[in-house]
Amino acid sequence: MADQFSRIVRRRDAKINAFSRLIDAGIIGCTLVALVSVLKLSWVPLYSWLLLIAIVLFSFLSESSHSYKAWRDISLKAEVIAVGSNWLLVVVILVLVDIVFHPSDLYNREMVFYWFLLTPIELISWHSITRMVLRLFRDTGVNSRSVAIYGATELGASLESRIQSMPWAGYNFVGYFDDRRSNGSRRYISDSNLIKGGSQELIEQAKKGAIDTIFITLPLAAEKRIKVLLNELADTTVSAYMMLDLFSFDLLSASWLDIQGMPAISVFESPHTGLDNVNKRILDLVAGSLILLLIALPMLLIALGIKMTSKGPALFRQQRYGIGGEPITVWKFRTMTVMDAGDKALQQASKRDSRITPFGAFLRRASLDELPQFFNVIAGSMSIVGPRPHAVIHNEFYRTAIHGYMLRHKVKPGITGLAQIKGYRGETDTLEKMEGRIKYDLEYIRSWSLWLDIKLIVMTACGGFLNKNAY
Repeated sequence: MADQFSRIVRRRDAKINAFSRLIDAGIIGCTLVALVSVLKLSWVPLYSWLLLIAIVLFSFLSESSHSYKAWRDISLKAEVIAVGSNWLLVVVILVLVDIVFHPSDLYNREMVFYWFLLTPIELISWHSITRMVLRLFRDTGVNSRSVAIYGATELGASLESRIQSMPWAGYNFVGYFDDRRSNGSRRYISDSNLIKGGSQELIEQAKKGAIDTIFITLPLAAEKRIKVLLNELADTTVSAYMMLDLFSFDLLSASWLDIQGMPAISVFESPHTGLDNVNKRILDLVAGSLILLLIALPMLLIALGIKMTSKGPALFRQQRYGIGGEPITVWKFRTMTVMDAGDKALQQASKRDSRITPFGAFLRRASLDELPQFFNVIAGSMSIVGPRPHAVIHNEFYRTAIHGYMLRHKVKPGITGLAQIKGYRGETDTLEKMEGRIKYDLEYIRSWSLWLDIKLIVMTACGGFLNKNAY
């Protein structure tokens, strides 16, 4: 059965993507070789290592960021940004290696500078020219496709909006076909002009050659109708695609899983698995160590300020939930006259809270009380970016009050996160505020990428810690 699945279900455009990788690697290599020749330099062994590292890094980053998607699936702008960003990160890594190991004495710096500068221009140019040539073919009708959607459902409407926003893909939308002719609630599309008929009309259009591609967007419960339609379409030359009705599920970091040829879709999964987990950990260690070096002196001054302005230790520990819902110990600067471990009372800090010291109020407004949590990051119990850890008693309360609350623990808690950048910091004195925070926490998990983490770190450093709601 597994072998049968692997023969039936295969990755689309795999050969095209492999060809794109080969061309990109060729451009990177040929540019370096050409510069060595033009500048009349001697080829040294270090250039071979430089070239190998650059090609491997660029290919790895492109694969990690899904840059090699089918060209029908993404816009030219998105592809150009992806290519440019991936090469920029390669340059940053190579520069950091040079700073640490100082191999620059062994190669020509002018040549490497031109290589860094010209390579992205050539990569972007070839991707852009290829895309524009293909679009010209589409505009003249070459390999364009007439597309119909069977199932006037919410999934179908979402698919249509994507098709209409992709003029470069050569998809000509014909309309919907649906056997549910009534105006009942089962049909999501209410515009009768968009409904071209039922399954029989669809089959007739397919047999005439008026339709090239059919997307079936019926719910999973309509299995019998889908089988009947596919049996009829087997007598045509139309291309048929089954769109899985995943909108009916609250997916978290959905991805394909291949179990010896048998495909499965993850419903609830952490995005930080395999190499992605390694990448995030490396980012935490590198960025966390650099930040700790920068804030070491300010942290010492903050600790002295706390000791001078109120009685008690400068640091204290709180119990929180970490990844997998496991309890962890989180470090913070003390900002109150009393120390609350967060596991005995459902009381958050509020505006004009008598427990907060004057110096502590300043620390909380600027989120400086969170700085010791970088030790948690280095230790591995937290990440720089992720959902903020809540008190244990808060978790137990909100896990029953908010649907999907515990899914935020599929990743490590963070010092900053998407919810905090969006303004959900400080007291969550209403259920709606906490629901807003959880919404962005789950959105972060669904859309996670290494670039998103870097973006959120930069946004936090540029003022994301400051918020009027933090007290």
